Amino acid sequence: MSFIADRMGRIDASGIRKAFALAAKLSDPINLSIGQPDYDVDDAVKAEAQRQIVAGQNSYTQTWGIAPLREACSDYYEENYGTKLENVMITSGVSGGLFLALMATVNPGDEVLFADPYFVMYKHLATLLGGEARPIDTYPDFKLTAEAVESAITENSKVLILNSPSNPTGVSIDTDELARIAAVAKKHDLLVITDEIYEKLSYDASPSTIVGQYDNVILLNGFSKMAAMTGWRVGFAAGPEVIIQHMNTLQQYTFVCAPSFAQHAAITALKLDHSSKVDAYREKRDLAYSLLKDAFKVVRPDGAFYIFPEAPGGDGEALVKKAIDHNLIIIPGNVFSERNTHVRVSFAAPNDTIREGLEILRGLAG
Repeated sequence: MSFIADRMGRIDASGIRKAFALAAKLSDPINLSIGQPDYDVDDAVKAEAQRQIVAGQNSYTQTWGIAPLREACSDYYEENYGTKLENVMITSGVSGGLFLALMATVNPGDEVLFADPYFVMYKHLATLLGGEARPIDTYPDFKLTAEAVESAITENSKVLILNSPSNPTGVSIDTDELARIAAVAKKHDLLVITDEIYEKLSYDASPSTIVGQYDNVILLNGFSKMAAMTGWRVGFAAGPEVIIQHMNTLQQYTFVCAPSFAQHAAITALKLDHSSKVDAYREKRDLAYSLLKDAFKVVRPDGAFYIFPEAPGGDGEALVKKAIDHNLIIIPGNVFSERNTHVRVSFAAPNDTIREGLEILRGLAG
């Protein structure tokens, strides 16, 4: 008898983990694979976390999170986008919120649409839950359009996931295109899940959101990227009351609640000025693009901290293996795509590390 559930056969082990396995013997690699900032949590946030721990904020909170943080998240969207969030709940990171949102809404056979390339969890969670993952090809410019969404819709389509700026491409969806996508979603009665974890890391234009443009939207955002609180596991969700209530019920039986001290400290993180980090990462983006643009076919990212060049000969895995042979860790594009033509490079690293690693990668382009 097998003790492994049948559903586990529907998903693969992380391709990122496979790349790390190949690189395991490297003694001091140049690592441009990591999807987390190279800066630390702000001192003010650390101090507030310490204060809350000493003050005794170490117990369970209410499942949907503490009221001051829920209110602060709503106020943040009102101040930045002119739309006050309704029905806010605190999640265990955006990943936790995504799991709850899909668990609460996807039935077997329901189609979940998203841009290809995509964040790895979209496809695998949809599949794990018995849904049908439907990646929408956005090559070569990685821009998801309303026309592409509409052409992918079938009678079984239920959920559209947006991710802007995107992991792994760093490409954003602008305000006008979001409005057109909202119109398509309304026409076909789709539920939109918008993953905005990188929204503040926007370099060439003000961040944009679909929130407020369509009623059936679940917003997911959090503190892992801009505030560097990756290990603190605090995010937030907002959307239609009936869906958020069901997500809250599921959270009771899964994550229970986000860490209590971290919820209190996240209020401080939400109110800090992060513009210096955005400026520093704009510089890193410019550095990465300038080093790659003459050696690779590559789209200039306008957000997040990734760049997604095309591999010579269209074989991303082969380029990753060569890079590892030269002490450089990057990720094959097929981890994030139905294609194996590209590689993901993270520029969440010191500038000297970016320069050293990309000079190696340039040398492998020929």
